[in-house]
Amino acid sequence: MVVLVEPAGPRNVGSVARLCANFQVHELRLVAPRCDHRGEDARQMAVHGAAMLERARLFPTLAAALADCRRVVASSGRRSGEPLPLQPPAQALAWLLEPSSAPDPAPLALVFGREDRGLSNAELLQAGRLLCIDTGASYGSLNLAQAAAIVLHQWQLLRQSPSFQPQQPQPPGASGPQEPAAPEPGARGPLEAMLRDAENLLLEVGFLYPHTAAARMAKLRALLQRAQPGSEEVALLRGMVRQLRWASRQGAPGPGPGRTP
Repeated sequence: MVVLVEPAGPRNVGSVARLCANFQVHELRLVAPRCDHRGEDARQMAVHGAAMLERARLFPTLAAALADCRRVVASSGRRSGEPLPLQPPAQALAWLLEPSSAPDPAPLALVFGREDRGLSNAELLQAGRLLCIDTGASYGSLNLAQAAAIVLHQWQLLRQSPSFQPQQPQPPGASGPQEPAAPEPGARGPLEAMLRDAENLLLEVGFLYPHTAAARMAKLRALLQRAQPGSEEVALLRGMVRQLRWASRQGAPGPGPGRTP
């Protein structure tokens, strides 16, 4: 699916809806749109993609829009200052297309930022990979719909290329050394909940201070994004945070609710 964060131009939204139809993207999500995404301007650009505008789902925040996703790639037009390494589209999209080991398939998300200022660092840190389109050094800024067209075209080429071979886990009993498969990234919703719990705990015990909490939590988030923890690992981290909060409030270590001594 494609996610647009606070799009301001209805013609851009309509153009992206048309691109979704062109490249077989089945869902469009809009985060706090600043325009009428079903208005006449959007419909004129969408043409036969107008059904995408009708079905588009609206969300108040990017975190809410990505809560059910496991793999997220975000587009960045900056050349420096990103919280995660930039990758060319083919490399980032290849990661997005890796086969899932999760029993429940989750949506794959491509995120594009605002026309005027893109995505904030906090929003970029909700993606597992950041892609950057290589442009001329003299003028690197792309229109939102142009950027989406380039990325979705690369997405289509990669999916259809006979030379594209996503890494498959070795079946049990296969000959030769086997490397342990990396866990499928956990859903964004539980990870965000764990990070909120961790921030509250760290503020409570004095490790964080309100005026520096955002910057320090960004470093923790970047660390976790590089690791891409799986669902069981996120659950383990959240359980640790909750137990530490319980112990800190009790004033002494010991088994908390739901923990076996």
